[in-house]
Amino acid sequence: MYLVASDSLQDFLFILPPSLEAAGLPEVFPYPFHYEPHPVAKYAAGELVRELEKGLDLRHDFGLRNPEASGAIGKMFGVLVVRTSDGQLAYLRAFSGKIGGEYHQPGFVPPIFDLYGPDSFYPSGERALNDMNARIASLEARPEIAESRRRIRQLQKYFEDALAEQRTINRERKKVRKERRAAAAQLSEAERSLLEKELSRESVAGHFAVKDLKRRWKEKIKQAEEAHATILEEINALKAARKAKSANLQNRIFSEYRFLNARGEFRDLSQIFRETPLVTPPAGAGDCAAPKLLHFAYRHGLTPLGMAEFWWGKPPRNALRRHLNYYPACRGKCGPILGHMLEGLSVAPDPLQEPMAGNLEMDIVYEDDDLVVLNKPAGLLSVPGKQIDDSVLTRLRKRYPEASGPLLVHRLDMATSGLLLAAKRAEVHKELQKLFLKRTISKRYVARLSQDVRGDRGVIDLPLRQDYLERPRQMVCWDEGKVSRTVWEVLEREEKSVVVRLEPITGRTHQLRVHAAHPEGLNAPIYGDALYGTRADRLHLHAAEMSFLHPVTKVQMKFHYPAPFYDGKPG
Repeated sequence: MYLVASDSLQDFLFILPPSLEAAGLPEVFPYPFHYEPHPVAKYAAGELVRELEKGLDLRHDFGLRNPEASGAIGKMFGVLVVRTSDGQLAYLRAFSGKIGGEYHQPGFVPPIFDLYGPDSFYPSGERALNDMNARIASLEARPEIAESRRRIRQLQKYFEDALAEQRTINRERKKVRKERRAAAAQLSEAERSLLEKELSRESVAGHFAVKDLKRRWKEKIKQAEEAHATILEEINALKAARKAKSANLQNRIFSEYRFLNARGEFRDLSQIFRETPLVTPPAGAGDCAAPKLLHFAYRHGLTPLGMAEFWWGKPPRNALRRHLNYYPACRGKCGPILGHMLEGLSVAPDPLQEPMAGNLEMDIVYEDDDLVVLNKPAGLLSVPGKQIDDSVLTRLRKRYPEASGPLLVHRLDMATSGLLLAAKRAEVHKELQKLFLKRTISKRYVARLSQDVRGDRGVIDLPLRQDYLERPRQMVCWDEGKVSRTVWEVLEREEKSVVVRLEPITGRTHQLRVHAAHPEGLNAPIYGDALYGTRADRLHLHAAEMSFLHPVTKVQMKFHYPAPFYDGKPG
């Protein structure tokens, strides 16, 4: 059902049942980069999902019916729950980027700026750049350019051959001079003096022959290169003009992406990203669902209440996206934009920056004069954060004020519980870190996965790197990723999940979480993984076992601390 409020709203605004309001609405707008969608936002998202499941005609498969088809890939969709000016509860729909090459789809809010719209300057600018590309390609294909390059390579080969020949002549003549000097012992002193002068003149002549040869050939090559550069002058001028035109066109595009905030203030992409480390907006900035939804709401006097974004369809190979899972807004592209757009709106604080771990107990499992083994509870940082000081390291420094060095030898994610190793002395810390570098410290984790897996054991090799646009997420990357290896084994199959033992051979950030969730890994996110799966009471990942050679006593140490979420043994 559509709300016909005005010509510009009638195809975009969907009314929600009044009963939802009676059940309660969000008190503040969610923190967009880490949140669980409010039930009313999930209801709105569910309505969109049902239409997609019925075959909403978007002229795109999203890789659901034919996953192997070229270009088959899913899409991020979003809904924004709003209050209309006349008090009704409704929602808007959006998708990120384009669908089937189109920015516009019926029932979805329009883009901030349509590159190919009827009044857009971009098509003519794109045609001009394409014409320049064609002209450059035509000039570069001229036969005289290839001949000029061939001539330079030929001269360089002639020079190398001539130089090698002259040096061979000089070596032979040097050998003869050496023989003549040896035979000069029978000559008089005057004759030897005359011979030495002759041989010296010959040696100098050989030296200058090499110098003259280099000078002559380098001059020939230089002339050929200058002739080649003259031929390329028109091409280089065209390339410089193309670069300037492309930059101007891009800057003009950035200026057209103008975003409203709750105060009614506009800022364009260039202004927003100029104050960030990126400086230049990344590709696709401004085309995600969240900015489009908020901008449309502000333009039409709608009050944003809640939001939900979900993935529909086949996941991309590098990024971890699962069909129908909810995801927060991306930090790289949307972070700076939403930072502006949410000004003037009451927004919930970042839950990751709230001091939630103040009452969590940190158990000391073992300690001696050299080191400490402890159990970190889920929710406690390993080291202080930007806004949260409470952490394992903070507590250790208070507990052992006389300790020297960095103390913590390694870290666990805030959401992960389990065994951590610390050193009381700097020299012990150094030796323990050497053990980590040599991979002689063994660590085993227990994890509950959100679904069953194929097989009972195996090894996962998926290279990882940071997802630069969505920190702190990591991603699988075969081009730039670092080698990452995990050994796994099923401990117990439960009714709707499976408990596994995970042993990281390497120690990359989020390695176990990504290797579990990725389709080419276990294809089963760890239960409660808000980054790579679905949020729950906690992340069901626990560092249960650790073994290493004590750096001072040389005794083999082995520790076990049971997972709070699993009663069985780690295997």
